[in-house]
Formats: sequence, C-alpha cells, structure tokens
Amino acid sequence: MKIDEIENIELKFLDLDDYQELKTAMISAYANMPGSYWKEEHIKSLIDKFPEGQVVIKINGQLAGVALSIVVDYDAFDDSHTYEQITGKYSFDTHDDEGDVLYGIEVFIKPSFRGLRLGRRLYDYRKELCEKLNLKSIVFGGRMPNYHAYATALSPKEYIDKVRRKEIQDPVLNFQISNDFHPAKVMKGYLDGDKASQDFAILMEWDNIYYQKPSKKAATKKTIIRLGLIQWQMRPYKDLDELLEQAEYFIDAVSGYRSDFALFPEFFNAPLMAVNNHMSTPDAIRELAKHTQAIAQKFSEFSISYNINIITGSMPEMIDGRLYNVGYLCRRDGSMERYEKLHVTPDEAKVWGMQGGNQLKAFDTDCGKIGVLVCYDSEFPELSRLLADEGMDILFVPFLTDTQNGYSRVRNCAQARAIENECYVAIAGSVGNLPNVQNMDIQFAQSMVFTPCDFSFPTNGIKAEATPNTEMILIADVDISLLRELNQFGAVRNLRDRRTDLFELKKK
Repeated sequence: MKIDEIENIELKFLDLDDYQELKTAMISAYANMPGSYWKEEHIKSLIDKFPEGQVVIKINGQLAGVALSIVVDYDAFDDSHTYEQITGKYSFDTHDDEGDVLYGIEVFIKPSFRGLRLGRRLYDYRKELCEKLNLKSIVFGGRMPNYHAYATALSPKEYIDKVRRKEIQDPVLNFQISNDFHPAKVMKGYLDGDKASQDFAILMEWDNIYYQKPSKKAATKKTIIRLGLIQWQMRPYKDLDELLEQAEYFIDAVSGYRSDFALFPEFFNAPLMAVNNHMSTPDAIRELAKHTQAIAQKFSEFSISYNINIITGSMPEMIDGRLYNVGYLCRRDGSMERYEKLHVTPDEAKVWGMQGGNQLKAFDTDCGKIGVLVCYDSEFPELSRLLADEGMDILFVPFLTDTQNGYSRVRNCAQARAIENECYVAIAGSVGNLPNVQNMDIQFAQSMVFTPCDFSFPTNGIKAEATPNTEMILIADVDISLLRELNQFGAVRNLRDRRTDLFELKKK
C-alpha cells in the first residue's frame, strides 16, 4: 500500500472478531514457515489473560500488523529458555500479573503494508506499556532470517557483529537494534522449524529506565529532587553555639522550602579560629578541629528535626595525629557517613600540614545516589567518573576560594563534571572577609547548580546561580528521570560511548 492511499491508521486492542483476518495475515507474513499461525483458542487465551498486551494496527479498516505479549516472572526462566517454555507450551499459563518483564510473543506486519514503519508504532506501544506497568524490561527471542545464507562462514556472534556494523542486512535484527533493543544472548533451538535462522535466535532486551523496584517500605522513590545551597557569609562568632545558631537558621530556611538536601561550604566554621589567632596557623586549625565532632553531631540532629539531608561542607579533623579535611553526610533518617578531601592544595599542605584522605565512595540516600568532592577534588575528573560508575546522580562540591581565579577553576571543572558524567553538580562556597583569621582573609563565591547540556536541560548547562559574593540561599529542583533519558537517548552519550576497549578506570 502507498502512503497516499491511507485514509486512517488505528492502533487498537485485539478482538476475537479479528481472528480470521489475523490468521490470513500470519500465513502471508510467514509464507516460508507453513502452518505458522495461532489458533483461535490461543488468541482467546491471550486476550482473556492480558488484553492490554494484544494490539493490532488497522489501515483503512484492514488489519496491517499485530503485537502479542505476556508478562512473566523472568527469574522463573533462564536465558536459555525456548519459545515453548516461555509460553507454557502455548497455553500462556506463564503469564503473571505480578511479573517483572514484558515478553514479546509475536510482532509482524502484513507484507502488503510493509515499508510504512508500522512496526515502530507497535514497539513504541510496548515501551509505553512497559513503563506504565512499571516492568523492568521488554524481552523476546528475535529471529535471524538471513543467517542461513552466512551460516557456513560465520558464527551467530560474528553474524550479529556484522549486522551491527551494517556490513550485512538482516531486516529483523536491523529493525530491532534501530528501536533501541540490544542483543543479550544467542539461543540454540529456540523456535522449532525456523530454518532461515538455522534454529538460532537472539535474546533481545529493552531496559525500562523508569523502572522502580517495588518497596515494602512506606516510602516512594523521588525523581524530582530539591537542592538547597547555602552561600555562607564569613563573619565573627563569639562561640560555637552562635555559629550553630546561624547554621540552624539556614537549615530551617531551606527545609521550609521542602528541600531534600542542604549543602554547606568548605571550612564554613573557620570563623571560630579567630579566638586562637595568637597561635601559629597550624596550631589554630588544630584547635578548630576539636569542634568537628560536636558540629557533626548537631548537624545530624538538625537533619532529623528538619527532615532534610545535610552535607556539612568540610571541617578539619585530627585522626591518629594527622590533620584531614572531612565532612559528613547527615541523612534525615539519623544515619551519618564521612567523606574526605582527597587532594589538598599546596597551600593547605604547606601552611597547615594537612593530609589528603583515602576514601572515595558514592552514598545511598532516599533521593538516589550522590557523591561529594571537596573543592580541589572537583578538578580531578577521575574521581567523579569513578562515582558515576557507582551510580551517582548528584555531585555536591563544597568549596572555599579566595580569588576569582580559584573560583573559576572550581566552577569550570564542576560544569565539566556534569557534562561528562551525565549528572547534576551543586557547588556552594563562602563569601566575605575574616580579618582576624590567618590564611582565611578573603573569600569569593557564586554557588551554582549545573546540568548536562542536552535538549532536556538549560542550553548553557546552568540550572540556577546565586548572586556573586552575597550571603543567600539558592533553591533548585533537578529531575533524575531526565538523566535516565539522557543516558539512553541523548544527542551524545558520554558514559555509554566511552572506548572501554582502549582504556579503563578503576580504584586501587
């Protein structure tokens, strides 16, 4: 049929009244496989068990294509199953309303209607159904109808590789790959009588990036996450209680906007060193380190009472006589985890005698996986890439910079991390002056939230930005589901397109 002959196209649920037309269409579609058509009792069983899974395309009232499917508990089968096994000997008793995978039983387009891209409509419907039912994936055994012509020279794997490189045309496999399905396994003896495929089939999969594993807990997994960044003013405080009072004020403010995270800057507690300004600089910061555990504990209490996850920025801490720059993730469920600055600046090492830490990990939260890199660490791309490999969606960068030069290094590197790791990056710094604290005289900051650069995100990759050098909070929403779409369908796919055949990155 030609396009100009089409008056209307309908995608409809399959009805038993369509059976005779369906049978005729199958006979013509599988002319090289005599007797390959479903009996009426089979179609009735499918419609009774899972009506949503059975659809047809009709053009000008004529049946043009069909897609049949069931839902299965995929763990009940192994990857070497046969078509007969997955269909329960064609009874479809394997259909399970509580299953986790949409299994494709049949897709075909009647020969007289081919070339109109109708198959894509059927596959798109399946994808939408998979997402609607919150299933992990779509799976089916794909035929290789041209393989018989190459079987003596090529193994199934070699054949698939050549099809992928467009060196061989296979109408079925080419079509499935172009619709975002990927080969998972070659199966022998999958479908009886498929001589064109030499009795081989390819287990094809499409992963639902929106799948949420059902939870027995009374909680929902959030996809829209609200970030609260605190651009902290360095000012004198008479004691620890006054500093914590100011910190609580900001936590109260961002939680009032129902933020999921509060991010503090690096060394936000530095004003407490003023009382020890008569000491040497190394001694003064070691005195400051004595407050760290008390601050971390108080922040944990704030995270519970204000129902917000807090990234405490960073603070000096003494461990076994050595000085480190550390911070804490205080979750709103009361748990805490520690992170460390891994790369100390030359100034931190020379003036304070500070050591670089050794711990790098992504943290689980009730809003997905996050990472924290303190200031200078954001300028080393390997660190964030390792966190991305662990599933990080949001990278938090607490920083402290005195000059615009230093700030520009952090800012530009942080934005690069968002692009190359397909994640959101939030940076928060301090502003103002501390005339009575050695080595902490001036601060420059502009807190920001960065995104990847693709169609679903701001064109300049900036979600939100604070006013430079002004005490304030910055509130921004980020959508985690957009990262899943980017990973699968982005104009470029930085994570998926890495040449891992040429290089690899791993922790020691």
